[in-house]
Amino acid sequence: MPAFFGAEEIWGSCGAADEKERVILVGVWELSEKEFLSEEDFLHSLRELEELAQACEMDPLVIVTQQLPSVDKALYVRSGKAAEIADLVKEYTASRVIFNDTLSPSQIRNLQNILKVPVTDRTRLILDIFERRARTRESRLQVELAKLQYLKPRLIGMWETQNRQGGASGSQSSKGEGEKQLEIDRRTIDHRLAELRRELKEVSRERETQRKKRKGSRLPLVALVGYTNAGKSTIMNAMLDAWGAEPGTDERKVFEADMLFATLDTTVRRIEMERGREFLLSDTVGFIHRLPTTLVEAFKSTLEEVTQADLLLQVVDASDDHASEHIEVTRDTLTELGAGHIPMITVFNKSDLCDPSLHYPRRGLREVSIDGERNENIYISAKQPESIQLLTTAILEKLERGDVDREFLIPYAKGSVQSYLMQNARVENLEYLDTGVSMHVKCNKVVAEKAEKMLQ
Repeated sequence: MPAFFGAEEIWGSCGAADEKERVILVGVWELSEKEFLSEEDFLHSLRELEELAQACEMDPLVIVTQQLPSVDKALYVRSGKAAEIADLVKEYTASRVIFNDTLSPSQIRNLQNILKVPVTDRTRLILDIFERRARTRESRLQVELAKLQYLKPRLIGMWETQNRQGGASGSQSSKGEGEKQLEIDRRTIDHRLAELRRELKEVSRERETQRKKRKGSRLPLVALVGYTNAGKSTIMNAMLDAWGAEPGTDERKVFEADMLFATLDTTVRRIEMERGREFLLSDTVGFIHRLPTTLVEAFKSTLEEVTQADLLLQVVDASDDHASEHIEVTRDTLTELGAGHIPMITVFNKSDLCDPSLHYPRRGLREVSIDGERNENIYISAKQPESIQLLTTAILEKLERGDVDREFLIPYAKGSVQSYLMQNARVENLEYLDTGVSMHVKCNKVVAEKAEKMLQ
């Protein structure tokens, strides 16, 4: 934990790793926010900023805080605090200062003039992490789009110092070199933004084709959602281990690590248990408090996977003291995406690490009522096979609540109907009669309706 430099006192200290970029973190606790942002919540947001910096392979040395009625429009912090930060930059030989809010172009310019090192805000830091983690063509395009949308309004701050009028006489006297370069950069960004949007439309069409193919399989889609680093990828890999994959060898597995935003790309895997009991499992990018709107917009085509789901698994780190806030952030983001109506199971992961005083069950399922709707809460540890079995059973039970019982008498000449039901329904009873095959199945309504049409 880096040192905390507040308005009145200092908490602790720590060393630095020479191979990493040395940074100072800064946050302002606005007194106007005290009603809905406690000191504990404010410090938690700074610890989260520290984790974001570490995820970007930086070494946070010092955390500077200040209480203000509202942030300073020119410098974010007061001028005295800015001078104090400048002294800390020299003392710790820091190469960058990171602020816990989105800064305006003028604030960035003014701070850099005082601090003499690059200034980064929370939004840019998250964008940098996404840029590092992007692996697929689609995610790279999405991140580049978001970064250019962030950069464009900040160009004026970069070039303002060069916007003075030129010293030439005559017709050249009103042309400033900085203004010309600013316009060139803006046109370049606009051109690239248009290219990116065209490319993303093509990728989006490809993704839509993939979705149609998956819908054709008639398998329900279950999407893992939740705050970043809650354990979504760990749960997916554990399910692949439990249902047919050899531990550590399955190429279908997704990357997992104890870090923020370890996974950016949406992946879909088929979970095959027994005939008629299968579903598709989707892993998505994690959410975070104050996720940049440019990223939400850029990743909308990817996050649309969530809106197509039959069931959401909201994964929560039960051992985190701020789990309730993480749940709220996730649900707000889902509502923004238009997925707030989809049935959900809230999966409290890492429950084995919980403080016993919290009275969380180590494992198990219980039901609670939220907003008047029935919601299942399940408490597991993704590292325990019995927890994965419990979660899978809960998923199947939730999916099957919308299933229907159907009796079919299938003529022998229409064996394709029997084959279709064997693949897409759970067969409760099967008899071979003189007039055809009698099947009693349990399946979703879509499968039942298609089978009925095939028999017509």
